[in-house]
Amino acid sequence: MDDTRFILLNTSHPGNVGATARAMKVMGFRDLVLVAPRFADVLVQEETVAMASGAADILVRARVVGTLAEALDGVTFACATAMTPRDFGPPTHAPRELFATLASTDHRVGFVFGSERFGMSNDDVYRCHACLSIPTHPDYGSLNLAQAVQLLAYDWRQALGGFGVAPRTAEAAAADGAAVQGLLDHWQQALAAIGFLDPASPKKLMPRLNQLFNRAQLSDDEVHILRGVARAMERSAEKPQLPRGQQE
Repeated sequence: MDDTRFILLNTSHPGNVGATARAMKVMGFRDLVLVAPRFADVLVQEETVAMASGAADILVRARVVGTLAEALDGVTFACATAMTPRDFGPPTHAPRELFATLASTDHRVGFVFGSERFGMSNDDVYRCHACLSIPTHPDYGSLNLAQAVQLLAYDWRQALGGFGVAPRTAEAAAADGAAVQGLLDHWQQALAAIGFLDPASPKKLMPRLNQLFNRAQLSDDEVHILRGVARAMERSAEKPQLPRGQQE
């Protein structure tokens, strides 16, 4: 877990608080501070807990304070999030552009998000060291609050080094040449039994199947499955065939 702080100003929708907690936890962050939310009990509301979806521990640790100044206590580099750059105030950056350099500093970073309806006021933006503008389509740049949190949390985590993707615990064992040859022999018998292969004129069917199996790089389990298919074809060929007029 990282000590980066996520600050929500005047949040009005409990679901966004819960979704923010979830977005933070999946990226390894845990410090959530709410500034004067619409509902004083928002951290324990049913919708909040439901949207947190397993990140209730983030909600338990979260704090509610009255002002942005209190929320920024201990933060040494605050990033405002605002769609519209201000004529006056901190410089505006795309997140990745700023994070590339910010990640190598010793700052304790705080991300400040405005309310769902009104965003951040100028005075709140002026308290911050930088303004972040998430690049969006020019015709529609409206992001849900929790979505914005998730995007910034992901980019910031990547700048900090990211999380590795765990490989599969066990790869299926590759079939050896003898297993593939046994499969080919079995399929040759089964294809002949159902009349698909003429043993007197096999042409290049079996070499082509051999190449197909080689390209597929079959595992032992897949060889067993394909031999099961061959057995089913042989059993089907052994059943007596009714005259055409008596078939259902």
